[in-house]
Amino acid sequence: MRALVYHGPEQISWDMVPDPVIEEVTDAIVRVDTTTICGSDLHIVRGCLPEVKPGTVLGHEAVGEVVEVGPEVNHLRPGDQVIVSSVSACGRCWACRDAMYGQCGGGGGWVLGSLINGTQAELVRVPFADGSTTRCPSDVPLDDAVLLAELLPTAYEVGVRNGQVGPGDIVVVVGAGPVGLATVVVARLYSPSRIIVVDMAPARLETAVRLGADAAESPGSLLADLAEGPGADVAIEASGDADGFVLCTRAVRAGGRIANIGAHGKPATLHLESLWRKNVTISTGQVDTSSTPRLLELLRCGRLPASGLVTHTFGLDRMEDAYEVFADGTRTGALKVVLHHE
Repeated sequence: MRALVYHGPEQISWDMVPDPVIEEVTDAIVRVDTTTICGSDLHIVRGCLPEVKPGTVLGHEAVGEVVEVGPEVNHLRPGDQVIVSSVSACGRCWACRDAMYGQCGGGGGWVLGSLINGTQAELVRVPFADGSTTRCPSDVPLDDAVLLAELLPTAYEVGVRNGQVGPGDIVVVVGAGPVGLATVVVARLYSPSRIIVVDMAPARLETAVRLGADAAESPGSLLADLAEGPGADVAIEASGDADGFVLCTRAVRAGGRIANIGAHGKPATLHLESLWRKNVTISTGQVDTSSTPRLLELLRCGRLPASGLVTHTFGLDRMEDAYEVFADGTRTGALKVVLHHE
């Protein structure tokens, strides 16, 4: 089969590699019909995650058809169309029993495209397949369904739910990349009074308004605006930038919540000298994808208008072109780049 192989920092190629095979009794082999690129994939390519070894097939989000299952896979059959979750769940460890699949201690967690070969390929081996996939109804467009593998659950679980967004809240989202904009879409379900998105890229600010933000501004004007009131009830850090986290600590009101989504590859300063008296709650998290079935139903009934998050589509054989477009998103306007088997 063909697959996108990581050869080391700044080195990837669309190569011919051996087909995956069933290695464990709980595995399934899935033919990839649709996959996408994540910011985490860019971190790998840039050499920020040394635990990812050269020769690894990248990718951890996909929708596809089951072609083979191991003898202890009980809920899937060949021919089933499934969403392959970005995290794998053994279903037995303490973390999985608490639905914290991202913390799985039984060999799961974020392993696809990291510790084992991933989804940016024609075929993928899915470990713990019963707990790591969700059946995908035929009436859900593939471009929407693939957003349920990681993006929408991340926005909901790590941003909106951890931040306890509620009716009437003022919500600030720092970072208008794919996960920040997905957070806008999901937060709208909870009737906040105002959603303000902060970013440096004018095109992404325009997209934020189109997707439901009440205001989209540069950081300077945000702070001036919030200074006139009590501040944000919820500040959601979705940029992965240290300055973005500091901005959240300045924007949040006393008694408010900061929910960190961004994957921080560098240290971020926590100014406790100014925060200790503010009664602020700070949460972090690795997505679990336990919410995928619930979000799938919201998407099916039209309550989760997520299609605007997909900006570019490619065939699988143009994987390297897709990476170039996605990596230069501020210039190309790329949010989610989706690739289809053709």
